[in-house]
Amino acid sequence: MEKRSPRIKAMLTPGEVARRSGVAVSALHFYESKGLIKSVRNSGNQRRYSRDVLRYVAIIKIAQRIGIPLSTIGESFGVLPEGHNLSAREWQHLSSQWREELDRRIHTLVALRDQLDGCIGCGCLSRRDCPLRNPGDKLGEEGTGARLLEEE
Repeated sequence: MEKRSPRIKAMLTPGEVARRSGVAVSALHFYESKGLIKSVRNSGNQRRYSRDVLRYVAIIKIAQRIGIPLSTIGESFGVLPEGHNLSAREWQHLSSQWREELDRRIHTLVALRDQLDGCIGCGCLSRRDCPLRNPGDKLGEEGTGARLLEEE
């Protein structure tokens, strides 16, 4: 029986990563195409992943679940050394950045919810006076015709 070197043994196939992480192989390929994870090719030109990819995939899934865009995840990963396992301190730094984004979203959703409560029973959805559709008739100040209804 052929002995495998420790380096080769430490590498995972896409199927192994998929089973262990709970994501499809196609998702791994997609994450790789976006630069979020990396693989190497073996002598048969098959992808192989280092074990640290499992942590990165877990972080990607957590971030996606809370609505962090892949581009933001990529920017966050971009400052880390390649093949690096995140320390608790690095995770705290990453999550604090995403926490600020979540806080902004929560604030926006709470404000929307509170405005919506004022409309229950009204049913008017007046284009001129509705605080949800056109607060303060800001759109009327821009002239006639269709306007973007969400503020950036």
